[in-house]
Amino acid sequence: MFRDLPWRYVVAYLVTLTVCWSGFAGADTIERTERHTVSVRILTRGLVRPWSLAFLPDGRMLVSERQGRLRYVASDGTLDPTPISGLPGPVTERRQGGLHDVVLHPDFARNRLVYLAYAGRGEGGYGTELARGRLDGHRLTDVKVLFRALPKSFGGRHFGGRVVFDGNGHVFLTLGDRGNRPSAQDLGDHAGSVIRLTEDGGVPRDNPFRSVAGARPEIYTLGNRNIQGAAIHPRTGELWTHEHGPQGGDEVNIIRAGVNYGWPVITYGRNYGIGTRIGEGTHKEGMAQPLYQWTPSIAPSGMAFYDGDKFPGWRGNLLVGALRFRLLARLELDGERVVREERMLEGTIGRIRDVRVGPDGYVYLLSDETNGVIVRLEPAG
Repeated sequence: MFRDLPWRYVVAYLVTLTVCWSGFAGADTIERTERHTVSVRILTRGLVRPWSLAFLPDGRMLVSERQGRLRYVASDGTLDPTPISGLPGPVTERRQGGLHDVVLHPDFARNRLVYLAYAGRGEGGYGTELARGRLDGHRLTDVKVLFRALPKSFGGRHFGGRVVFDGNGHVFLTLGDRGNRPSAQDLGDHAGSVIRLTEDGGVPRDNPFRSVAGARPEIYTLGNRNIQGAAIHPRTGELWTHEHGPQGGDEVNIIRAGVNYGWPVITYGRNYGIGTRIGEGTHKEGMAQPLYQWTPSIAPSGMAFYDGDKFPGWRGNLLVGALRFRLLARLELDGERVVREERMLEGTIGRIRDVRVGPDGYVYLLSDETNGVIVRLEPAG
């Protein structure tokens, strides 16, 4: 079709086509859900495997990319081309591991402290670490490593990596079992647990295993396979989490001191491929049952309680991203019971890695893709 046209017309046509296609690709889509009609707006493109999102007081966002980059994103979605330097590490990107959660200190407006979870290398392999630094323009200063999961190992799976403050001077870090199932029941191994520290990285005096011989004192719970979603309940102040199960048995739990959540002794999941039972079944005395579980697995990642004003029909609900089915699950709660699940946005934006409720009341999602996006959910119309 271009053979007899002057080259300048061909170029003009292709440029026009590109612009039109870009505009089409960036246009909002409308999704109807049970409670709201939602506008799905892509704010930012071009992120590489984004993992976590944090909102700065000036309206900008911080976004972590798994390969080890921390980026600024303006309130209008513009991606700053200059990454933030001075990160701890080196951050090691190894299969599921890399730069994970980015979370602001509760008093960030005064102290400018940013907390990062990441996979770090050391003697014996790799492991999840927690560090903090002071944000100064495009650099972190006064960087300090607060915690290193030990022992390290060479596997590339199950790093956990969510960070949550409880508002009482403590910070939680979730850890996976690193693909070594027995470690989740071993108090001498950090893997497969939830870690509880003071904001400076110390061990709280009331940690449940602090006085147990041979136990790692930072451990707050055990029997956790791989927690990649965690959030504080806005009314009770308790930590809620979800974790990946194997071929089914993804769980929602409330994290309480000293509780054994069962992995790998009990689980609703099955061995990959062959489908055989794992451990001793689904129940055992002294081990907690999940509040809710998904079989087949949705591969949950990212989680937030909705307490904003833009979607009143979702208020008090739990929003969970899913990697496998590429959806956003909305869980209606009655106290500590999940009474209904709605699956939304299935296949709309890809693998959902993070879920956050912004200060503006909108819901923000990250897609786990090599050309990842930030999506903002708004009420349609």
